[in-house]
Amino acid sequence: MSKIKLKPKARKGVITVKALIKHPMETGFRKKKGKLIPANHIDHITISHNGKKFVDADIGSSVSKDPYFKFKVAGAKGDTIELKYKDNLGSTGTMMKKSK
Repeated sequence: MSKIKLKPKARKGVITVKALIKHPMETGFRKKKGKLIPANHIDHITISHNGKKFVDADIGSSVSKDPYFKFKVAGAKGDTIELKYKDNLGSTGTMMKKSK
């Protein structure tokens, strides 16, 4: 499982969600010492606000290592933000935080 950093911050009725996912994001085309490194990248990401999805995205192998995402959603301090992802190897990650 990869490490997720999630920072939801509320200000003037808008929550800015910053997310960093520590993940290798290997395409499967790069070589190391003449051998291909197997593909390992995030395929899908969802972000929910108080249980309601507001981001539902398919991510491909072209996204760089340790991807960073930033989104805005209407909300207030204390609202719950949850990030979930799934990679091409079937690994998943989830993080939930309340906005500050």
